[in-house]
Amino acid sequence: MSVLHTWQVPEPTLTAVRALLDEAFDGEFGDEDWEHTLGGVHVLVRDGDELIGHGAVVQRRLLHAPRVVDGPHATRALRVGYVEGVAVRADRRRRGVGGVVMSALEDVVRGAYPLGALSASEDALEFYAARGWQRWRGRTFAMTPTGVERTEEEDDGVFVLPVVPLDLAADLTCDLRDGDVW
Repeated sequence: MSVLHTWQVPEPTLTAVRALLDEAFDGEFGDEDWEHTLGGVHVLVRDGDELIGHGAVVQRRLLHAPRVVDGPHATRALRVGYVEGVAVRADRRRRGVGGVVMSALEDVVRGAYPLGALSASEDALEFYAARGWQRWRGRTFAMTPTGVERTEEEDDGVFVLPVVPLDLAADLTCDLRDGDVW
């Protein structure tokens, strides 16, 4: 296993990561998703020369707004370690590779951020919950070019790994980005 920042990952390895993600997401991993995966810390798991697992943590800003306002400064912008591009090669699934990837990503989150966050696919909900990630119980929103918009369809899929105490029933707003906002 190796843990490297994007700038340290050789181009042929980035090409292999993209191919792994394309396969793992059945061709539904677009260029914007790829862009979201870059610029942070990558965990790469190999078997010999073959890449069999990947995940990344990138920095994002999320606005945390408790519904019961504790004063004029209750809303705060959190620097968040956001997990992206987690995948295991199909023939290596259910053998602990995903756990190895996530353990290393969780170390990055705990060491560098007050909060980890991710948007889980339906197939991965139990996996993240079993690792101690908590489902966000509050409402979700996104910054957009036209203002803050509700992302109700994401409410059940956002998971967090709090490093500091946090109201998990508060409103959570993600920063602006192209493609899937969560």
